[in-house]
Amino acid sequence: MLNNGEITIAYDAKRAFLNYRGLGNYSRNLLALMSRYYGHNHYLLCTPKDKHLYRRLSEAPFEPVTPHGVWRIVPSVWRRYGIPHALRDRHIDLYHGLSQELPEGIEQLGCKTIVTMHDAIFMRYPELYSATYRASFIRRNRSACERADLIIAISEQTKKDFMDFFGVEENRIRVVYQGCNDIYWQPVLSQQLQSVIARYRLPEAYVLSVGALEERKNHARLIRAMGCAHMDLPLVIVGRGESRQAHLLYETAKHYGVTLRIMEDVRTEDLPVIYRQAAVFVYPSLFEGFGIPVLEAARCQTPIVTSAGTCFEEIAGEGALYVSPTDEQAIGQAIRDVLEHSEETSQRVLTALNNTEKFRAENIAHNLMQTYYETIHGHLS
Repeated sequence: MLNNGEITIAYDAKRAFLNYRGLGNYSRNLLALMSRYYGHNHYLLCTPKDKHLYRRLSEAPFEPVTPHGVWRIVPSVWRRYGIPHALRDRHIDLYHGLSQELPEGIEQLGCKTIVTMHDAIFMRYPELYSATYRASFIRRNRSACERADLIIAISEQTKKDFMDFFGVEENRIRVVYQGCNDIYWQPVLSQQLQSVIARYRLPEAYVLSVGALEERKNHARLIRAMGCAHMDLPLVIVGRGESRQAHLLYETAKHYGVTLRIMEDVRTEDLPVIYRQAAVFVYPSLFEGFGIPVLEAARCQTPIVTSAGTCFEEIAGEGALYVSPTDEQAIGQAIRDVLEHSEETSQRVLTALNNTEKFRAENIAHNLMQTYYETIHGHLS
């Protein structure tokens, strides 16, 4: 209950506990901001399972909420239908769905509701998803859009997509950017630099791409672009995926004469060094809702080549080279431009770094908590 400024917020925290990728990182970073800047509040974290992978999520001001009784047999069903029952006597002020959906019946709690929308890739690229998954996800997204008191979009691009694809009124959707891990805001010490380079046996210089091994990330096209541009630098991809996808990428690299290394087990705290050691960071993803790796690269002062016409321009501004993600010749030429024009590259790196200031933790935390309070008090404009 609202009491001397203190509020109780419940979250759909499944991905904070169980997901290692983008949605998991978003959820954990958001919760870390709430703990750091607004630790006087009470945060209930609803998760179908707690594997105790992230100990901080089980410590104050957080309280995990998990299924009990028969719900333990069907935890996925609990997440969609049982959460309101689990929160029934908790007197929460706000429920925040962190991953594009709200549980059925959440309105029965009498609290305000917010849902975060990350992207509408399933609408733009339906061929990347099974018909069954897409139909179910569209239904859940539409339901959440209709029932939420407020929708948070993680970028202007996502805001526009949900207005276009789902007919969301502009006054019901607000952009609250996400950030990146605190480690990208800390200096990299010389000892750390040398230690990470030695541990991973990193090349002296390389092209870097960070992202899951899946078709949308466009790694195969990046390999072909480097091969056609006769790049001497090796390509390092940091990301996890199915062994089949990794095999296909290695086969493509072999065919095009590109030296490829895929690094799947990289510690988060080592990533800033891997970014800094790269000659250029290339992120040719077909589409993203935000693109945390672009922000991470900008913070690490690594030259950036990325896709035009998406949200990435919101992150790096004029501090990156933007190309069509389907134009292999353009991708290859952009990489060459970065490597061969050092003065222009240095200026872009500085521009991108300056553009990251709006993604500082305190700014994001303030914007998010202001959104919470305005939603709870009904002062949205």
